[in-house]
Parts: sequence; structure tokens; C-alpha cells
Amino acid sequence: MAASRESLIIEQFGPRAENYVGSAVHAAGADLDFAAARAAETAPHHALDLGCGGGHVSFSLAPHAQLVTAVDLSADMLHAVGLEAERRGLANINLAPAAAERLPFADAEFDFLVSRFSAHHWRDIGAGLREARRVLRPGAPALFIDVVSPGPAPLDTHLQAVELLRDPSHVRDYSVAEWFALLVSAGFAPRACKSWRLRMDFAVWTARMATPPALAQAILMLQQRADDATRAHFRVDENGSFDLEVVLIEA
Repeated sequence: MAASRESLIIEQFGPRAENYVGSAVHAAGADLDFAAARAAETAPHHALDLGCGGGHVSFSLAPHAQLVTAVDLSADMLHAVGLEAERRGLANINLAPAAAERLPFADAEFDFLVSRFSAHHWRDIGAGLREARRVLRPGAPALFIDVVSPGPAPLDTHLQAVELLRDPSHVRDYSVAEWFALLVSAGFAPRACKSWRLRMDFAVWTARMATPPALAQAILMLQQRADDATRAHFRVDENGSFDLEVVLIEA
């Protein structure tokens, strides 16, 4: 039976909530440090972690904000975030189940927003970004962090294929140019952009999402059969580990 996009995301991430709370890739990084530093500078009254996943943005913002609201589609993910917040003694994190495209908040309710490794799952990124803009106070900072497409069609096709084989809730990794156009269309003014590469250990990357062995093998076959330029760009090694490009856009 066909599943809706939202139910597919819940099905994929709910049972794996603890994997994301404990994920070393998600729990640290210069991007989290940057978000925390910006929050320390601005001291937000109410910050929004949009598509919170394992809650690492919320945990980073909580010491610098009066209140942080963590939004995610998955109730199981939010439950895991709540348990970890309690373990860390963070009492100012509020949990809210919602889709990015339909946020249950008033206009201009937040004065700081971060979305990290979430937007590539959104069914309608344009609608999600318009909602983000609606609930954010005019002039307040927003940080968008995500895996990005390299741009050229052969590289883009390879990336989207391996992402979808690993996780059927994947929608699209957008290019930097697409991100800027989408943000401007939603009413944001992008002002700074940082990019870096993130090494994906194949065994850890597939285990975190509990990718079925047959699909993990299909990813390995795609990598093995890719042309030299594609393999070189993603720095694919013999065991399937590879690089992803990540971007942080401040708007």
C-alpha cells in the first residue's frame, strides 16, 4: 500500500530516533559551534529548531536562548530529544510535532531559526521556507544547513540515487544556486555561505538508517560502476565510504 510522504518520514525516522540522538556525525561540527556562537551574540527570546532530528541544534542553542522549540514530524524522535534534554538538565526545550510546510505558530513568533539536515526531506521546500519566514521575526537570523548537490547532472544524479536507495524518505539535495533562489523566493535575504566536506563511513551511514542489505549492496554497485570523475568527486573508497558537501547559509 502506498504511503504518504509524511508517514514515510515518520516510519523511517521514528524507530531510529536513538541512532540520531547518538550519531557522532550529527552531534558535533563547526556548524553547531557557529549556530551556538550566533545565538550567544543575539540572545534570542524564542528560537526554533526546524526539523530537529536528534535535537543537537536545540541542545546547542538552549544555553543561549530563553526558550527553544524543537519541531519534528516524528513523535518518537521528539520523545528521544526530550529524554536527552532532561538528561542534560536543559529545561527550556519545548517539543512540537509538525510538518515544516504547516507550522502551528503565530507570525513572527521566533527571533532565531536553525534548520539542519532536514530540508532535503521536505515534501515542498518552497512551502517550508515560506512558513519559516512567516514565523520568524523580520530581521531575525536564520541558519540553513544541509547536504548540497554538486550541480552538474552526472554528479547530481549519482548523489540523489545513493541517497534514495539508503532512505526512501529522501526528496532532494539542492544545489547552492537552488538554495539561494528558494530562499529569496520565500522572502529571505541570504547574506553568508560556508561549505565543507563531510566524510561518510559507509557501514555507519547505512546502519544509522537500517538500510536493507540489498539496497546497501545496490549503492555499492552504483559506486563501483560510476565513472572515474564521479568516483573522484565523491572520493569513493573501496568499502563505499565517500564525501558529502554540506553548506551553511545565513539569511
